[in-house]
Amino acid sequence: MSAAPAAVFFALAALASFVVRDAFLLDSLILILLWGSAAAAWNVAGGYAGQISLGHSAFFGLGAYGAAVLGTRWDLSAWIGLAVGAVVATAAGLVLGFLSNRLRGPYFVLATIAFSQVLLIVASRLRAFTAGSEGIPVPFRPGFWTLGLADKRVWVWIVLVVAVLAYLLQRYLDVSRRGYQLAAVREDEDAALSLGVAARRLKVAAIAVSAALTAVTGALWAQYVGFVDPFYVFSVDLSVRFALASIIGGLGTALGPFLGAVLVTTVETYLRAQFGGIGAGLVGIYLVVYGTALIVMVRFAPQGLVGWLRRS
Repeated sequence: MSAAPAAVFFALAALASFVVRDAFLLDSLILILLWGSAAAAWNVAGGYAGQISLGHSAFFGLGAYGAAVLGTRWDLSAWIGLAVGAVVATAAGLVLGFLSNRLRGPYFVLATIAFSQVLLIVASRLRAFTAGSEGIPVPFRPGFWTLGLADKRVWVWIVLVVAVLAYLLQRYLDVSRRGYQLAAVREDEDAALSLGVAARRLKVAAIAVSAALTAVTGALWAQYVGFVDPFYVFSVDLSVRFALASIIGGLGTALGPFLGAVLVTTVETYLRAQFGGIGAGLVGIYLVVYGTALIVMVRFAPQGLVGWLRRS
């Protein structure tokens, strides 16, 4: 797919910051761009390198805690926390990629889940450092340097920059030699190795880059929401959210994660508003409807939204 649809998508997002004044709509746009960026980060490893992960919340949580802990305990800038979280997540990605280098398929998936759950246990037990299971409230400190921004339009632009960078990274993988090598590894690792492709090194690098970008989205999310809960930021549900947005939008495509984030976030918000408040016996009905909608989407558009747009 050409870059024109992506240019229109991001241009509309930028235009919305000027013409939209409704706080709810701006909040939805921020979350779409944020979750789209996180899904794009997942797509680097899961879509382009074929390393399907259900533990990417580990890197998201490291980014969130990096910003929250450094800001609350040492009064450092949120940007410094973002950078530290990205560095720590990159190191964790390198370690995870190296240790699970020879694992494939479900075994790699299980390794990533175990990694995120270990971090969840650690974060919920280290009360002296992370406040344990109670979570960390991120104080609002006005200013751009501290990311204490009340104007949601500014937040749109900050998250939009991250989203564009994530998109450009994927476009690079679409057309570059490294991207072709990753595609070869994804399709048949043994054949790629026989042709001299450094498959294992490329997979580790893909996971590390994916981890760094995921941590950036986690740090921004922590500053925007103002609270970090270990049972959310390290949850398997969050990892599934990243994977679903990427798969529904189009696995291994640059624009797919963002289109998937639009659908997933919009449908989830609507169904939660419509069915989330129903009596105790039906309180989870929106999840049932949400899951059914996702199944129908995957059934009739197996190549994702990008594949469906290409055919239409």
